[in-house]
Amino acid sequence: EVQLVESGGGFVQVGGSLTLICAASGFDFSTYAMSWVRQAPGKELEWVSTINSNGQRPTYVDSAKGRFAISRDNTKNTVSLQLNSLKTDDTAVYYCIRGDYRVVRVHADTIYQGQGTHVTVSS
Repeated sequence: EVQLVESGGGFVQVGGSLTLICAASGFDFSTYAMSWVRQAPGKELEWVSTINSNGQRPTYVDSAKGRFAISRDNTKNTVSLQLNSLKTDDTAVYYCIRGDYRVVRVHADTIYQGQGTHVTVSS
C-alpha cells in the first residue's frame, strides 16, 4: 500500500523558514519522481516543485524559485521541501505527491498523495 506522510508544517512569520518532510512507503521510492503541491484556502491545488528519481533537475513554480528547495534521500525514502523567505501567500496545506504532478494529474488513474501539512504564514 502506497503511503505518504507529510510533516513539518506550522505557524511562522513573514520571512521565516520551515522544512517539510514526506516519508514514503509501499513502493520503490528510488524509481519515482516526487512532487510537492499546495492548496491555499479557497483555491485550487497548485504544483510547487518536482524532483526526479535520482535527485537531480528540481523544478519549481515561478513563485517558489529562489526561495524553496526540494531534495530527497533515497536511502531513507524521504523527500523534503525547504521553505525560505516565506510570504503570506505561501499559506496553504502542502501535499507530497508520487510522481511528477504535472504529468500524473493528466495521465494517471490514481494520484497518490499524503494527508498534507499546514503552513500558516502571518504578517
